[in-house]
Amino acid sequence: MGVSLASSSGARSRRSSRKRAAMAEINVTPLVDVMLVLLIIFMVTVTLPAVGVPIELPESRANPVEEAREQVTISIDSDGRVYIGDDAVPTGALPDALATLDRNAAGELPTIVLRGDRSLDYGRVMAVMGELGRAGFTSISLVTDGSVTPP
Repeated sequence: MGVSLASSSGARSRRSSRKRAAMAEINVTPLVDVMLVLLIIFMVTVTLPAVGVPIELPESRANPVEEAREQVTISIDSDGRVYIGDDAVPTGALPDALATLDRNAAGELPTIVLRGDRSLDYGRVMAVMGELGRAGFTSISLVTDGSVTPP
């Protein structure tokens, strides 16, 4: 017994006399992993244009508004064709298409986000806004490109 005690205490004293060397470098692999995951999350959640209809938006200096939860995007391209989301609406069928839009749980109509090409004349945009008003839509947002110098 005495021998085993002496040898174990001797081993302890040898271990305690040796100091562990400080780690001289930092392992960056976990940091890189976390950063790549964050980059992927950012790339997936970044706000992209909601509608794929190619439109050149007019410019404006107005402050951006918060996005409504329930909104429907209506686009008017440079030829005057109207789209609800990505779906083209035949000429004269806008009132019927607006009547089919769903109301929310409270029975309210969704917010309309109107995107009109900058080359459109004012009358075409106003005609679509008139149809929206007749259909009962009271919350309409106009989308513009925010990069313009003051007049």
